[in-house]
Amino acid sequence: MAARLLELVWLMLPAYCANMAPPFAKFWRGWNRPIHRRLLGDHKTIVGFTLGVAVAVGAAFLQSRLSPTLPLLWSRDAWLAVGLASGVGALGGDAIKSLFKRRIGIAPGASWIPADQVDFVVGALTVLAFFVTLRASDVVLVLAFSFVADVAVNQIAFRIGIRDTAW
Repeated sequence: MAARLLELVWLMLPAYCANMAPPFAKFWRGWNRPIHRRLLGDHKTIVGFTLGVAVAVGAAFLQSRLSPTLPLLWSRDAWLAVGLASGVGALGGDAIKSLFKRRIGIAPGASWIPADQVDFVVGALTVLAFFVTLRASDVVLVLAFSFVADVAVNQIAFRIGIRDTAW
C-alpha cells in the first residue's frame, strides 16, 4: 500500500505544485487582476492561474525526464497534456469551489473545510481521468493523503508569510 501511495503522490505532483504556485503571484508587482472579483473573489488572479498551470507543466516535464528510474502512471510522451490537465484541473477545481463559496455566502479567504483542502484534487483527478485509470481505492487514498498534506503545507506557508490564511 505504501508503494501505491508513492505512485499516486508522484501522479499528483504536478497538481500539488499547481495548487501551491498561485500564492507566490502576490509577489508579482506587475498587472495581476482577479479573474472575476464578484464570482470568485480577489484571491483568484490571472497571473496566479497562469503561474499554477505553467508550474504543473514544468513538473510533468521533469517527471517525464526523471521517470526512466521512477514509474509513471501515464505515458512519458504525454507530459504536456498531463501537465496542462493537472494544472487546469487543479486550479479549475479551486475556482469552482470559490464560486460555490460566493454563492452560499462564505467570504473570500474564509475557511470551508473540507472543500478548501480537496477542491484542487477533485478537479485534477477529474481531468486526469482522461489519461489515467484509477481504482476507487486510489481516489480515496489520494483524497485522504491530500487533505492531511494540504493542512500541513498551508500551516507552514501561513507561518512563513506566503499565505494570508492558514487554510
